[in-house]
Amino acid sequence: MTHTIQPNNPETTPAPDATDVPAAPAQTPPAPSSAIPAALKRRIPKYADLAPLMQFKKPEFSKEARLKRASTIWELRDIAKRRTPQAPFDYTDGAAEEEITLRRARQAFLDIEFRPGILRNVSAIDLSTGILGKPSRLPVGIAPTGFTRMMQSEGEYAGSQAAEAAGIPYTLSTMGTASIEDVAAAAPNGRNWFQLYLWTDRDRSLELIERAVRAGNDTLMVTVDTAVAGARLRDVRNGMTIPPALTLKTVLDASYRPAWWFNFLTHEPLTFASLSRYTGTVADLINSMFDPTLTFEDLDWLRETWKGKLVVKGIQTVEDARRVVDHGADGIVLSNHGGRQLDRAPIPFHLLPEVKQAFTADNTDAAIMLDTGIMSGADIVAALALGADFTLIGRAYLYGLMAGGRAGVDRTLQILEKDMARTMALLGVSRISELTPDHVRLLGK
Repeated sequence: MTHTIQPNNPETTPAPDATDVPAAPAQTPPAPSSAIPAALKRRIPKYADLAPLMQFKKPEFSKEARLKRASTIWELRDIAKRRTPQAPFDYTDGAAEEEITLRRARQAFLDIEFRPGILRNVSAIDLSTGILGKPSRLPVGIAPTGFTRMMQSEGEYAGSQAAEAAGIPYTLSTMGTASIEDVAAAAPNGRNWFQLYLWTDRDRSLELIERAVRAGNDTLMVTVDTAVAGARLRDVRNGMTIPPALTLKTVLDASYRPAWWFNFLTHEPLTFASLSRYTGTVADLINSMFDPTLTFEDLDWLRETWKGKLVVKGIQTVEDARRVVDHGADGIVLSNHGGRQLDRAPIPFHLLPEVKQAFTADNTDAAIMLDTGIMSGADIVAALALGADFTLIGRAYLYGLMAGGRAGVDRTLQILEKDMARTMALLGVSRISELTPDHVRLLGK
């Protein structure tokens, strides 16, 4: 009978003849190594190894050191809040009513996605641009702010000199606390602009215009979103007055911020670009200055009167953007007054693409500027990518001012410049002209 053996079955395959195959040596598993790498052996540290690690820095409490430690505008804001009494800080930091507009404006810059390009040569980043016929070393200027020396005693002088040093425009407000002439003298080589509220008293407006011309201002920025004052509730709750009143509350507040009060009380009392003296609440002052009867005919009068560049600030619809250009504006500022007038107002950053599209369709070369909500250089880059020609900062610069005077404003601009350069490099662009809407996506849209 035949017996079949399945191949490859070790249990049934017959063993080869011992005389045919030599016996294999027994395999002994390798013993585990007991050797420890030298780097992992414990030892008593040598002084030469410890010395480089024991370089304790002496604590620095100077203004320069304090500002240098700030890496963001938010950190400058924290310093400003510690060093400034509540009323002037809240005047800067706050907005109208429930402050919904301000929160939305800042959130708008967060609700984006950058879309970078790779394998581009970004060894040199050029942040320079042109605005209203002249160069600017950075695509950002300083916006007009009122009562600035109340925030910190150097006020408009610090702002204009920092802007001059940075090679960017500075805008003096009608409600600024330094005269047109003094700002021009403080920053003689700077590009100084003047912001105007058109008053019911046209003669006083004309006087300011003539002074701005004589002082060398090449651009007039007229603000048009202030028919009446917004409801700035922080100011109401703080009893904000011009000048600040020494109530029991402010005296207690001063005890924590003696440097601010020392500077305030030992410098020239607050004066204004347009008023010699004023005593009363902020709301009363604003309502006494603003003209609720303004129309586009007043803009025509202004265009005939002012021969330099004319910018209209406070544009919040595409229709109004087009109309002011039709009435002679050389540029517009998409702005809701930093959320300080109408709460729930349109957000400039959201409006920007529509205005850019409209201006392109109209074949107009009017400049599109934008403010409100900017707190970083990345915010600025996003605005430029979506069609802005230029941006303006108000609160961001004032936080620096309150944190450290002129040096604080310098630090604000340094932070923004570094942010912008880094963001552009990571996006794969080396100059502003290379930014396009393809670099930014609005989330949720």
